[in-house]
Amino acid sequence: MHSTFWPRSESRRGTSAVSALSDQAEHATTSLLPNTTNIHVISLLFLQAMVTSRVSSPSGFTNALQRFWRTTHAGDYLGLTLLLAADIVLHLGATEPFHRLFRLNDPRIQHPHAEIERVSVFYLMIYAAVVPLLFLTVWTLIIRPDRRKAHAVLLGVSISIILASVLTDIFKDAIGRPRPDLIDRCQPKHDTSRDTLVSVVVCTETRHHVLHDGWRSFPSGHSSVSFAGLGWVALFIASQTHALRPQASLAVVLLSLAPLVGAAMIAISRLEDYRHDVFDVIAGSLLGFSVTYFNWRRYFPNLRAENCEEPYSLPSSGRNSPNGGFRRVRDEEEGLTTELRRMSGDGNER
Repeated sequence: MHSTFWPRSESRRGTSAVSALSDQAEHATTSLLPNTTNIHVISLLFLQAMVTSRVSSPSGFTNALQRFWRTTHAGDYLGLTLLLAADIVLHLGATEPFHRLFRLNDPRIQHPHAEIERVSVFYLMIYAAVVPLLFLTVWTLIIRPDRRKAHAVLLGVSISIILASVLTDIFKDAIGRPRPDLIDRCQPKHDTSRDTLVSVVVCTETRHHVLHDGWRSFPSGHSSVSFAGLGWVALFIASQTHALRPQASLAVVLLSLAPLVGAAMIAISRLEDYRHDVFDVIAGSLLGFSVTYFNWRRYFPNLRAENCEEPYSLPSSGRNSPNGGFRRVRDEEEGLTTELRRMSGDGNER
């Protein structure tokens, strides 16, 4: 039998069913039945005991809360809220990165600091978050309306973007790798030795964020967030068009790859601004797409699956049952009662 949670009203009805089971069992066992039938009755009594223990279990608010947790996305929303809070704390500058020692004559960190970025944080959010959310909303609620799919898709892409951002910020602060433009940010003192390791104390830059952000090079945040948001769109298009099926049209494949090309262009812009080197960008891209693919598989099957366009149903959601899973235990009790009555009648005839 499968475990289930059900309301108190069902518990009262279930108790009456168990009483009926008990009466039928006593009548059946007192009859002169063949040995094989007695064994069957004993088996049914064992099942009755299991049902009785289930009926007498605590109900009320706890069971209702447990069932709500199992049959909704409550856990995902709670996790998303915690991730969002963590992301806000990290972006407000509540933490500082680890400041690695550096040399002033290191050519890898002597690139100019670009005050104006090709893709600023504001436009990153537009391209990697707002555009995907709008596209997915229009597809799932207007073009091909499906509220269940819309719920899974919009929740999933939101989790992917925020999770990728949080993980990236944690790694940035923990690793503390200097950016390619660190020297220009630092504005070191003129008497600083150029061929020895020095620390942040030699810097004269007074803008706190500009200076300390110089040690947040690995991995690239623009790359991870863009591949998380636009990567989800690519997976969604591939699933809805079955882009990985045998002999799929080239047009469908190109349509699925288009969001990834956009994400790659955002990542490449970080090389052009000398905010990151190629290793930072590759690591950020892999991180973002790994997060979004992992999260995608929580909601959707493999892209090669026959029904890859449909999200998974929630556990015990009752989508395949008209009663939503509430009457499962009662049905089992009624089945036991019917079986005991039949066997009792057979015993009386004998």
